[in-house]
Amino acid sequence: MFAARNALTGDRRGLMFVLSSPSGAGKSTLSRMLIEKTSGLRMSVSVTTRQQRPGEIEGQHYYFIDKPRFDAMVHAGELLEHASVFDNHYGTPRRKVEEALSAGQDVLFDIDWQGTQQLREKARDDVVSVFILPPSAGDLERRLHTRAQDSADVIRSRMDRATHELSHWAEYDYVVVNSELEKAFAEVETILRAERLKRVRQTGLSAFVRNLQDQLEE
Repeated sequence: MFAARNALTGDRRGLMFVLSSPSGAGKSTLSRMLIEKTSGLRMSVSVTTRQQRPGEIEGQHYYFIDKPRFDAMVHAGELLEHASVFDNHYGTPRRKVEEALSAGQDVLFDIDWQGTQQLREKARDDVVSVFILPPSAGDLERRLHTRAQDSADVIRSRMDRATHELSHWAEYDYVVVNSELEKAFAEVETILRAERLKRVRQTGLSAFVRNLQDQLEE
């Protein structure tokens, strides 16, 4: 379990900022933009049993492992969350996330609804979740074809799965429709800024207010 938040005093604890969406709706692109343009935010790098795609870098996009190693990590409790998607397995290594949060760093997650549920069960107060919607089914299919990473059969499977994934939209704290990338990014960035400004996430407020009260009473 995660340590309780040190509310209002002491060192700031980071938050877990989750982006989820059906494949092709833009969560990975938005995640990259957030990492590039937002300070104090690091990407959570998942382990996966799927094959490495062209252009993907070990340790930057994923840690690519085999199924026995993945099963061993699950059994040892080394994964904060894990899920199966299209016969492949994904999971978040626990230790690196806990170290980042304790150091006051925010961690960005590009995961599906299954992983989000597990994060929420383990650390509700640390999790901020955003669901990214495509503007239409046709647009979603076009994006999947345009990125040219998957076969026609895989694209059909992703479209079939999208209906199920969309059924979980109401479980998220925020919903953003990605009809125009820059606008969607601005909305997601605004959510992160607002969450960082929440009273419970700002350190030293109690001491600051007490000091103000003392000044007014003089």
